[in-house]
Amino acid sequence: MKQTLLGALLFGATASTAWAAPDQLTVDVYKSPTCGCCSKWVDHLKANGFTVRSHDTHDVVTHKARLGVPAGYGSCHTAQVGGYLVEGHVPAKDIKRLLKEKPRARGLAVPAMPMGSPGMETGGHKDAYDVFLVNRDGSTKTYAHY
Repeated sequence: MKQTLLGALLFGATASTAWAAPDQLTVDVYKSPTCGCCSKWVDHLKANGFTVRSHDTHDVVTHKARLGVPAGYGSCHTAQVGGYLVEGHVPAKDIKRLLKEKPRARGLAVPAMPMGSPGMETGGHKDAYDVFLVNRDGSTKTYAHY
């Protein structure tokens, strides 16, 4: 009886961990400690099921260089998830698509800080913007358009 109960408890503990693990991917975000829109983007990711580790830094440029953000594609924060870079105000649904499709690429980028993108919502104003796929060679192509 004790072995059966112990076996059931061990199975239950390991099964729930195995089933829960794939649902949560951790995003490491490198941002200025004083940037409000970066914090709003982090909130957007959390609201869409991501686990987020925020790293406040006064040297975001070092992380951009380390992750391979191409010149001219920078924004106010840089992130990394599942081996990919995520630069700027990329919508969570595009990050999920990237992680599902697993392209041979560096990651995604939304240059600058377009109004209406996640974290940059102000009233009803929205700018058109593109999410770019950053290829391994640093070239880009449009991945999504808003």
